[in-house]
Amino acid sequence: MKIYRSINQFPDNINTVITIGTFDGMHKGHQYILKRLNEIALNKSLISVLLTFSPHPRHVLFPDNQDLKLLNTLDEKTDILRKSGLKSLIIHEFTKEFSRKKSVNFIRDILVNRLNMKYMLIGHDHHFGRNREGSYSELKEFSDIYSFNLEEIQAQQYNSITISSTKIRKALLDKDIDKATNFLGYSYMFSGIVIHGSKLGRKIGFPTANILLQDQNKLLPADGVYAVSINVSKENYFGMLNIGLRPTLESKGRQVEVHIFDFVKNIYNKNISVSIIRFIRDEKIFQDLESLKSQLIIDRKNCKKILLGK
Repeated sequence: MKIYRSINQFPDNINTVITIGTFDGMHKGHQYILKRLNEIALNKSLISVLLTFSPHPRHVLFPDNQDLKLLNTLDEKTDILRKSGLKSLIIHEFTKEFSRKKSVNFIRDILVNRLNMKYMLIGHDHHFGRNREGSYSELKEFSDIYSFNLEEIQAQQYNSITISSTKIRKALLDKDIDKATNFLGYSYMFSGIVIHGSKLGRKIGFPTANILLQDQNKLLPADGVYAVSINVSKENYFGMLNIGLRPTLESKGRQVEVHIFDFVKNIYNKNISVSIIRFIRDEKIFQDLESLKSQLIIDRKNCKKILLGK
């Protein structure tokens, strides 16, 4: 897959089939669109292109409201796309000026004239252009004028529920990890750098890797304890994750820390990736460290049963 950091970097002599969107989460609905995009590219001798934007449009258009947390960082999205069969990814900077472009100008000047679009694939609820004025009906009208084929992809469902990034975010915040996993088609994950913490965990036999997220716009699941898989230095492990305020230890601010089973290596300042497998329990306040240790022993047993079957 070739990556272009702006529309202007893309070669001007390639005929394309294009889909557009933020594709946050790269969930099963997105995966179906990409599968169909690659099928069309193969059958029509075109190059498959995903045009996406960074930063997220909502973060640019509403700078005073940064509450929207994203399911994928740009690097995560790119890694998933590399495995999809997509030939070209265009990551175009989203600015207020770009958002003011009329939909007709976007279609004619960028998609048709600049990117040589011969076929377009669009999700059922996709809108674009100034004030989101561009819609499927408008695209249909312009497809005849500018001689490109158009195909609308209907919403994908799981258990009769329409899959969307919004519903995945809600599932993660509701601690419904199974629903999020089923909608995504893979385990939700996040990455960060291992930093020094208070080191109280090692005093009770549960040393933890404290994680500093690399992207503050990345969504974390709700506070609590989770069974997880971990990747560090290209090696895979299992463990249990705690997200929250650690009320028993009186920590300052929200903490993210993972205890890796049977692990003794020094990984400070290294990148670590954590995949969420199952929610275990809510955070609790314990009377003392011994009470906390007793609960962590139970948590470890429950996590190992889920992760290792024992």
